[in-house]
Amino acid sequence: MARIVGGIGASHSPTIAFAKDTNKASDPAWAPIFEGFNAVQNWVKEKEIDLLFLIFNDHITSFFFDHYSPFVLGADDQYHTADEGGGPRDYPPARGHAALARHIGASLVADEFDMSFFQKKPLDHGFFSPLSMISPDPEGWPGQVVPLQVGVLQLPIPNAKRCYKLGKALRKAIQSYPEDMNVAIVATGGLSHQVHGERCGFINEAWDEEFMDLLESNPEQLTELRLAEYAKLGGMEGAEVIMWLIMRGALSDQVKCVHRTTYAPSMTNIATLIFEDRGEHPTAEEISEHRTHIGYELAGAEDLEGTHPFTLESSLKAYRINDFLHRLIEPEHRDRFLSDFATLADEFGLTEQERDMIAEQKWIEMIHYGVTFFVLEKMAAVVGVSNPHVYASMRGEDLQTFQKSRKVAMQYSVAGGNRANELDQN
Repeated sequence: MARIVGGIGASHSPTIAFAKDTNKASDPAWAPIFEGFNAVQNWVKEKEIDLLFLIFNDHITSFFFDHYSPFVLGADDQYHTADEGGGPRDYPPARGHAALARHIGASLVADEFDMSFFQKKPLDHGFFSPLSMISPDPEGWPGQVVPLQVGVLQLPIPNAKRCYKLGKALRKAIQSYPEDMNVAIVATGGLSHQVHGERCGFINEAWDEEFMDLLESNPEQLTELRLAEYAKLGGMEGAEVIMWLIMRGALSDQVKCVHRTTYAPSMTNIATLIFEDRGEHPTAEEISEHRTHIGYELAGAEDLEGTHPFTLESSLKAYRINDFLHRLIEPEHRDRFLSDFATLADEFGLTEQERDMIAEQKWIEMIHYGVTFFVLEKMAAVVGVSNPHVYASMRGEDLQTFQKSRKVAMQYSVAGGNRANELDQN
């Protein structure tokens, strides 16, 4: 069973990454930052932490306003540093635990949190500033990670109470995972700061100390504060400390603070904090009940003949080919697909099996492989095949036989413009 050993609070200011990358540890102006993180390093090593569940917010690097979600869980097996404008940091990728992420995602959805999921996105300083200080080894963090990106930069955003409730649900999710591992919940962001407008540079150290006091002893009181109050007390961007309530919610009521420090050298009050979880573990019966709860909605679907649910596991396994076919919505990719498939397939690193399935239009084989139908219909439109043709092929029938099972024998596809007219005339 996975065990939550404790929680870590850590600021994620780019100041931290800059200090590490420019070797400022011996500089008196920067040394307190390193001292705070040294305590976290030692605790992580002492407690033999295997996995960090790391809560952060992206800074409009990999998550832009074309699709901005409140809670986005990483479900990948690797996470690279992002280019934030001057090139990516020279820090090794973090190794993900995709199976645990899938389990957590399913559990949170079962508990009525409408999660989003991401893969193949590089992560910015919100994630890697604290991680690179928690694990200063040039080879990177030796354990695994599961990242949770919280969208706090475009209003409306989740409130403090919602974050705390998510933490409560996260606790059940992690503790019901069967693998034996030690987990630390890492909340990043803050403390007080504001980086925009005439109030830019605002810091409130007194509020930061009060916030950490309450986080330990009375987190429910923090859940009653409105976002406007967080902004007033800690700065508009400092309101991101609501993410720390996810960490606190994932811990039991019995915690012990074994480390706490702050340092406000410039624009942000930089903090590190460690809570050890002293609460009881769930019983085997409670774990079993929660696993049943997680699987309740889809129980039995696996027995439906000829049915292949598209899951996060399928998505990760077949991401490359799904991505390749999804890009057929782009005119240039579409043209190259038709004119020089081999070169395009090389650029995307498609395997021989993947190339063969596409070239030979093996529709049902691609479904079995993990390709979603909704990129197959895009491919069909590009190669001039109707949707009913694909349906018939997946059933092992010719088109005429399939159409006899329909009330109306019609032809259609998702193609637009001339391609739609060509199909209609055939």
